[in-house]
Amino acid sequence: MHILYVSQYFPPEMGAPSARVYDLAKQWVRQGHRVTVLTAFPHHPVGVKRPEDRGVITRRETVDGIDVVRSYVFAAPNRGTVKRMISYASFMISAAVIGLFRVRKPDVVIATSPQLLCGAAGYALARLKRRPFIFEVRDLWPESMLATEVVKSENFVVRGLKRLSRHLYRHCDRIVTVGEGYARGIHELYDIPRDRMSIVPNGIDTDLFVPSARDNDIRAEYGWGDRFVSLYLGTHGMAHALETVLETARSFRDDPTKLFVLVGEGAEKDKLKALAAEWRLDNVQFIDQQPRDRVARFYAACDVGIVCLRKSPRFEEVLPSKIFEYLGMERPIILSVQGEAAKLIQEADAGVCVPPEDARAMAQAVDELARRPDRLAQMGRNGREYVREHFDRRNLAKKYLDILETVRKTR
Repeated sequence: MHILYVSQYFPPEMGAPSARVYDLAKQWVRQGHRVTVLTAFPHHPVGVKRPEDRGVITRRETVDGIDVVRSYVFAAPNRGTVKRMISYASFMISAAVIGLFRVRKPDVVIATSPQLLCGAAGYALARLKRRPFIFEVRDLWPESMLATEVVKSENFVVRGLKRLSRHLYRHCDRIVTVGEGYARGIHELYDIPRDRMSIVPNGIDTDLFVPSARDNDIRAEYGWGDRFVSLYLGTHGMAHALETVLETARSFRDDPTKLFVLVGEGAEKDKLKALAAEWRLDNVQFIDQQPRDRVARFYAACDVGIVCLRKSPRFEEVLPSKIFEYLGMERPIILSVQGEAAKLIQEADAGVCVPPEDARAMAQAVDELARRPDRLAQMGRNGREYVREHFDRRNLAKKYLDILETVRKTR
């Protein structure tokens, strides 16, 4: 089977969208299928292309057996609304045009959202090539934009995106979501029958995320010593409520045994660094975004991972992908997210759940785990076993492939 996978993000970019597309595509290739990924030139989240990509309209590459067709995108940083919408629209148009002429006729077309206009590009290509269309929903747009206050009210842009969402939901051959909460939200908000949806959650490559020694080269390189390190690794965005981590660090300002490390880039990073400087938080360390082959070593070097989002009913449906990576590395989590994510951590007995945006509760969790190394280690083992059983990307790829085969045969 020839699978066309349309995604604005793909390695070397970091983050959940690129990791999901790469891992699934790699597994499908290993199982003997042909996979073409139609994607943009790397630029996320800083909005800067590599020198060799500037001024280039399209390029074809092969990555681990995956046929990768890169398409022009107006590169914009992950902040502000207008430039980002222009970036999304530019990829939608270029992907539709370049995909039409540079991608041989596939058997199925998948397009992943967010961003939503990527879904529109996939829909257009599926119709032009007369092939079934699978709409992969990783977040509910524009609902999540309102939840994070990227847009303050239901203006004409939001109304337009809602109409586009409704059209894609109703006219795709199958909706694949990453969690039950998203499927429930699509049903409730857009009256889409539940039996038109399948769930393939995020997961990890358990061959890449393998537990290893805490005292590794990362600890030595960044001078962590034997301190108890609470690590946040990911996007520093409006949705992530990272001010809570700084407030937590503030309560340990006079404790030399605790260190809080934030790794990554994003729209809020400069504000966070300014706030840490204002509060004179010597126990907070900011580290730039890391190549994917170093990420696992950062997880190994920490004592506990932090996963946090703003307090919003919309985020109760979210299962942040970094959860699976921490657990895969036998690192327990302090989870500051309600809903589906909290249920997972509690079921796995792999961390401590605290209310979103509650620095006092987060500080209490850090202190408690630092005092109980035996409990910390047991939670780590619990998490690794739970991920291997439920969220191994190889098994998820097989499940997804069964969905694609069914859609292809029944259309």
